[in-house]
Amino acid sequence: MVWIIVLGFVFTECAFIVGLFLPGDSLLFAAGVVLAEHDGEFHAWALSAAAMLTAVIGNMVGYYIGHKAGHTIIARRGGRVLNLENLDKAREFLDRRGFWAIVLARWIPWIRTLAPLIAGAAKMDKRRFVLATTIGGLAWVPTLVLLGYYGAGLLEHMPWLKAVALWGSIAFFVFGTAYGVIRYRQEMHKPPVEATVTAGSVSD
Repeated sequence: MVWIIVLGFVFTECAFIVGLFLPGDSLLFAAGVVLAEHDGEFHAWALSAAAMLTAVIGNMVGYYIGHKAGHTIIARRGGRVLNLENLDKAREFLDRRGFWAIVLARWIPWIRTLAPLIAGAAKMDKRRFVLATTIGGLAWVPTLVLLGYYGAGLLEHMPWLKAVALWGSIAFFVFGTAYGVIRYRQEMHKPPVEATVTAGSVSD
């Protein structure tokens, strides 16, 4: 069950706009904590590898969506997250940092979802994008899963604190997801506005 939830959420967050509203970082950390309670070390490393591959595949789907959609990404007029201002910030970040923006985007929640779409729309070289998103995924996924796993392991002699960490992580993820879904539905009810993405240094 942990595997299905983690891989499903990671793919969705990395591939589709709804990922802007999902708590990916807390999910990976919580998964590590849960595995420390019920499974062995092998499962934590195996899940890290599988989730990393899923993140790369998800980003490639996002890249192709942006590539096929052309230079237009739909934002929402008056949206709190999916608005022109945030799209401009993400686009400027990619233009300024280029290759490394895709790597670093893994650690910036809302840019993590927008980066593949913008890179695809800007016609960034596919091989460079795959390399950048793979490096980013390698640094992002295992770090959070294993941090949760080994961090929970350090609390082995304090079972009450370990239980707090476990249920706190799960609660944060559940309520974060519910809040994200509500926000997503609110954003989608706002009128769309087109944002043009032009090829900049990110395509180099």
